[in-house]
Amino acid sequence: MRDHTGTDPGSPRLTKWLDQRLTRVGVTGVFPRDCLLAAALTVLTFVLLTVLFWFVAPEDGVSFDPAQAWLLVAVCCAQAMLLCLRRVRPLLCLGLIAGLQLPIIGVSLPEATIRGIAPFVVAYTVGSLLPLRRALLAVGAAVLVETVGVALLVTPDLLTAVAYVSASALTYLSAALVGSYVATYRRYVDLVRVRADEAIREQRTKVEAAIGAERSRMARELHDVAAHHLSGMVVQASAVERLIDRDPAAAKAGVAWIRSQGKETLDNLRLVVGVLRGRPGHEDADGPAPVPGLEMLDDLVRTAGTLAGPVELLREGPEREVSPIADVALYRIAQESLSNVRQHAPGAPARVVLRFLPRSVSLEVVNEPAAPRPAPAARTGGVGLAGMRERAQLIGASFTAGPTATGGWSVTATLPTNGPVAPHPREEAPA
Repeated sequence: MRDHTGTDPGSPRLTKWLDQRLTRVGVTGVFPRDCLLAAALTVLTFVLLTVLFWFVAPEDGVSFDPAQAWLLVAVCCAQAMLLCLRRVRPLLCLGLIAGLQLPIIGVSLPEATIRGIAPFVVAYTVGSLLPLRRALLAVGAAVLVETVGVALLVTPDLLTAVAYVSASALTYLSAALVGSYVATYRRYVDLVRVRADEAIREQRTKVEAAIGAERSRMARELHDVAAHHLSGMVVQASAVERLIDRDPAAAKAGVAWIRSQGKETLDNLRLVVGVLRGRPGHEDADGPAPVPGLEMLDDLVRTAGTLAGPVELLREGPEREVSPIADVALYRIAQESLSNVRQHAPGAPARVVLRFLPRSVSLEVVNEPAAPRPAPAARTGGVGLAGMRERAQLIGASFTAGPTATGGWSVTATLPTNGPVAPHPREEAPA
């Protein structure tokens, strides 16, 4: 995989550094950069062959005819110039370079095998761009072309032909295998990078989901605690306001109750904040301030009954323990339901029914209408109802809420269980 500049995203630092420099001078894209590479290799080929023919070979006792030497230099430089096609037309480039190798074989001396830089580079490119099988077939065809050329143009001598063919095979096959390995490694690096990016995105998504869940939890807890107690305090404050002049003693008692409720509200808010922060002693029910559960329904019903109308608590079936999170969730649903009764139907009788069935635990809160109401369904848009439904979903309980046939309101949460377990003793609340 390559970007618009023609470089590999998984390439080494040196390649990235070179890519940045070329981009700065305006050399972008595959073909312009290959043209620049071809020009550089052409100059390098010219220098190396010039040094070989006029300085190194004479010292070793091998002499080339000047015309022959210049012809070899020209053909090898032409091979290098063809590298501008190495990535836009790799097979064509390989074929042209292998074809130019035939006159090089024909002009070279039998004792001196001349081979430029271009065959190595084009074989490497074919191996890096094409699938391995196709790349091996392509470079195998190039080796076959040179083998035929050796047999026809150089000598029928078997040893000399084997030497030429071996050099050709070593050039093309080794370079193609190296190119294939490098391409495979770069694809592996790209895959690792993609998977790392996906893991980072997944982790970020999980963190954001956890933060959202924690915010929802905080909102539910704060709403349940604050709404329950503060709504009762508002009702009681209204009663105290009416009693100040008429019955000072009762008003004083009401103020004392409001003060006690305010203190309890503060304690519960501290408990909620402690649980949300994970402070020691606040994670579960063994801390100094226990998390409310079904065991505290009696106190909840008693408090609700003193505020707005009679509230009755019924327990049906042999009681048994439920999971801690379900215990808290069912208590909060009952608490929010009674708070809604106090707000929307003040003075209406209410009934809380906790049923322990063979394979479920059901909590039902029902209230009768205190007075004719224009549209009971209008009560469904509050935050409390959404919070109760969410709490039920968290523990896998079904949740229903709606008006009753008599014009009241009913809330039911049913938690499936695996069946009855050993009941736990419960201290009966005083009548």
